[in-house]
Amino acid sequence: MSYLVAVTILWAFSFSLIGVYLAGQVDVYFAVLTRITLALLVFAPMLRPRATGPGPALGLMAVGAVQIGLMYLFFYQSFLFISVPEVLLFSIVTPIYITLLDDLLVGRFAPRYLLVAVLAVAGAAVIRYTEVGENVWLGFALMQGANLCFAIGQVGYRRLAPRLPAGVPLHRQFAWFFAGAWPVAAISFAVFGNRNAIADTPTEWAVLLWLGIAASGVGYYAWNRGVTRVDAGTLAVMNNALIPAGLIVNLLIWNHQADLVRLALGATIIGGALAVNAGWARRAGSRG
Repeated sequence: MSYLVAVTILWAFSFSLIGVYLAGQVDVYFAVLTRITLALLVFAPMLRPRATGPGPALGLMAVGAVQIGLMYLFFYQSFLFISVPEVLLFSIVTPIYITLLDDLLVGRFAPRYLLVAVLAVAGAAVIRYTEVGENVWLGFALMQGANLCFAIGQVGYRRLAPRLPAGVPLHRQFAWFFAGAWPVAAISFAVFGNRNAIADTPTEWAVLLWLGIAASGVGYYAWNRGVTRVDAGTLAVMNNALIPAGLIVNLLIWNHQADLVRLALGATIIGGALAVNAGWARRAGSRG
């Protein structure tokens, strides 16, 4: 849980950084390729290929290709059609995707996890519900692609983690995660990228460095460690905890207006969902 909380704080800056400094200024495919390349460079020197083995390595590459390779392409494109608040609004269904995918993979249906996910969505909707602008359906579709890829990656990693070599620290295997995402980003930039719209100011490069090394590199490593240490209900809720965190950062640093009453009410609902899930987990543990 502590890993997920720490990364939520780290990622809270990403929405505004992308929306303010990159969207419409730096080519989407270049930004995605740069982030993934920087993250790969962080972990590549620590990689021990023979220790991981081909099966786990391919599994990590597949998870990375979906969770950040494909997800980033959908995510960054959405900023070209909808605003940062709308991106946040359309991200709130990710917990439901996680819950349903997790149940599907284990062949069962856990109503309590779905209820917790719905509570998390309700809390996020209270915070972020707003009127939407033009291109709403295209932006919505892009965000659902991003949400689904992010959910598939998280659930997939939860299933893969027990099969990773126990004697090899994760940081010596995690470069495979970014190695899987890199070809997706590289091919996309080669085919669709605008080479006349790469980063060309110190601010843009500083933002890309932060997003690549901190948000992508450190962030996904810590997030995926946290994914394996919580149940599906907690994971679903934490996916929406980013919304109040992102709005607080946006309010304090960029002075964008936010409804503090709605922010407090929505955050309380999300916190309540976590408390409900924790209570159910304790009761289930005491019965077991």
